[in-house]
Amino acid sequence: MIPTGIGASIGGYAGDALPVARAVAAVCDRLITHPNVMNGAQFYWPLPNALYVEGFGLDQFAAGNWGLAPVHQNAIGLILDQGIEPELRLRQLQAAEACRATLGLTLTDYLVTDNPLKVELKTAGATWGTIQNPDSLLRATEKLLQAGARAIAVVARFPDDLGSQALVDYRHGGGIDPLAGAEAVISHLVVRQFQVPCAHAPALLPLPLDPELSPRSAAEEIGYTFLPSVLAGLSRAPQFVVAGHSPISRADVDAVIIPASACGGSGLLHFSQTSAQIITVSENQTTMRVTPESVGIQATQVASYLEALGVLVAQRAGVDLRTLKSGDSRLQSRSLSG
Repeated sequence: MIPTGIGASIGGYAGDALPVARAVAAVCDRLITHPNVMNGAQFYWPLPNALYVEGFGLDQFAAGNWGLAPVHQNAIGLILDQGIEPELRLRQLQAAEACRATLGLTLTDYLVTDNPLKVELKTAGATWGTIQNPDSLLRATEKLLQAGARAIAVVARFPDDLGSQALVDYRHGGGIDPLAGAEAVISHLVVRQFQVPCAHAPALLPLPLDPELSPRSAAEEIGYTFLPSVLAGLSRAPQFVVAGHSPISRADVDAVIIPASACGGSGLLHFSQTSAQIITVSENQTTMRVTPESVGIQATQVASYLEALGVLVAQRAGVDLRTLKSGDSRLQSRSLSG
């Protein structure tokens, strides 16, 4: 779990947490993660044992309210914001057609919202946003689901903010993703209302070339659309089902990995009430300041994702972490009287 819109030094850019996901997937039976980790704009990486779960759905899963049912393939319905200009809309459609033709994905017919969604961006320590016409998004979703869609991809027109210092900083490898918080609002709305997989790709005008561009920002700047990774993820995203009637429930989670300063989210707080081992990574710095100690969570604290991988390997092997450190670790006597 790497919460979106909080400037994570790993996972704060499109796809820069994918190497972590690939490594974790190699040492566990099943990886459950979310679009912020897996979406790399034009890039994606198929992980056969990974479940791509939208953030609100992941919180419901962590709370024990919903379970996950893996699927072989989803038919994806595509929603395009009426506010997208004709040429930019065509670019989105071409990306969708390319994914269908080259990846073999199943897409239903697309639908344009009956009103512009009108996304607004906000920043206050973390990024967030609003949409002025949420009902238009919900009407479009309902119509696509009635037409046979099992997952929903949304492309909304986002404001172009070419001259902002925040965008300059982000392109150069610092600051916070200015889009991420509003993207989460859009997908949360659909998942909460319809309990189906959903992810979002912003529609933006291409930016001018920048020779000082950070490699972590490059995935978002090599094309006209971020849609390919969204469609690839949704194609195998698990369906949400009532907890207790699902193949995978929160009781099946053995470990949760999260940045050490981002422990205030509802998903992690719910997981901390289970037997899952909480692993916090201090190297992945964020703009949040919520440590496990500040919210009363017991956690295995590590410096890096490399060390977190070692903890997972030891857990999988049934090895006590204390036996992997130098020095004696003696058994202590405990009194029956307390």
